Amino acid sequence: MSGSGILRAWRLACSLLGFGLLAACGLSTDAEQTRVCRSALPALNPGARITVEQVRAGPVPRSLRIDYLAEYPDRPLLERFAICQFAAEGLSPNKAELTGLATEEGEVSGANLYLLKRYYIETPEGVAGDPGSRPDADVIELPQSAAYWLQQLLVSLPRTSIYALLSVAFALIFGLSGRINLAFGELAAVGAAASVTGISMALVAGATSPVFGLALGLGAALFAGAMHSAVGGYITIGRIVSASSQPSLIATVGLSLFLMEYLRLVQSPVTVWVPPVWSDAWPLARAGDFLVNLTPVSAVTAGLALLAALILLRLMKATSFGRAWRAYADDSRAAALFGIDGGRLLVQTLALAGAMAALSGLLIVVQYGGLGFAGGFQFGLKALIAAIIGGIGSIPGALLGGVAVGLFETVWSAYLPIEARDMALYAALIVFLIFRPGGLLGFQDPTPRPV
Repeated sequence: MSGSGILRAWRLACSLLGFGLLAACGLSTDAEQTRVCRSALPALNPGARITVEQVRAGPVPRSLRIDYLAEYPDRPLLERFAICQFAAEGLSPNKAELTGLATEEGEVSGANLYLLKRYYIETPEGVAGDPGSRPDADVIELPQSAAYWLQQLLVSLPRTSIYALLSVAFALIFGLSGRINLAFGELAAVGAAASVTGISMALVAGATSPVFGLALGLGAALFAGAMHSAVGGYITIGRIVSASSQPSLIATVGLSLFLMEYLRLVQSPVTVWVPPVWSDAWPLARAGDFLVNLTPVSAVTAGLALLAALILLRLMKATSFGRAWRAYADDSRAAALFGIDGGRLLVQTLALAGAMAALSGLLIVVQYGGLGFAGGFQFGLKALIAAIIGGIGSIPGALLGGVAVGLFETVWSAYLPIEARDMALYAALIVFLIFRPGGLLGFQDPTPRPV
């Protein structure tokens, strides 16, 4: 890649990091730590009805304070608080380990704290006894149906973002070469494994900050995805020069299986899970007792995907790489006459597509905690469906197709049996291709033009 291309990639990484930093501002309490601390309140107030009033950062590092009301049947309402101290914070795996507990009556002794954790907080009864946070919120009131729809849309944001980014990878390669690379799902798994490695390196270095760990994971994911895609794609697409696309398609199936086994051997069959971060719910609206929530991590995931999509669209429209890509995709022979190196452009496109796939893998880790060595297959298959629906070879169409697939899954899951969702999606693809074979933004001929 040229010097300007490297500079653009660096700006992309810095922009994504800056967005993550801005999104993380103000997130002072951890949802898992809050849950553990709340679970101790019924044991501290046996027989009382607990109402949590406020959760905030504690007076010392790695602590939080919960202000609550304890209502007994035969006593006046008590205003109390609890300060919980934890072993770690951020991305550390033992961040939910309670190491200290104090109330307005003083500090709970070590022996009592051990018994509280061992025989109440860590039991199913303790988990079920969590009083939850105060349901009241100063938000707008919506009709029941509108609130339900809004909640479903907010829940679908991360999944839709992942499909959109992954479908772009298919569009980049098909638009340039007319080939489909079926290994992008596994490249997303490569990005997920690399991001977990980057986060682990941050923890080994003693940095538990989610922002720093995820920034390191982002860099590792982009590098690993770009390198694996450039090398594997060059062998399976760049070196197979047959007029038919079938040999390359079969070769990418082999690459997909190779990457799957490669990940199984490198990271073992056991999936490494990242502790949840930024998962405390933000209330946005309500319909009676039904509260519409958005978690900060969902906002960060959707925001990163949106920013990456906007930067990619800008890259394809207003840079020398984008102009070369569009020229070569439109007429490769004429582009070669004007000095465009098709082989070099293919490697650059493969690296960019791999980086997009790896970024989707990072988003999977951030949102869901991890991705197994074989977990990328379903994501890749649905992203391919999204690219076809949007018009394969069209980058805006791939983004639109990802949104369409995400919304379809959301609507189906909201009203119909979720176990039949995937079958319905594949059946809908068949029906869609019958009536619009070129996709939403693709070519409307029965078969797409050769590129």
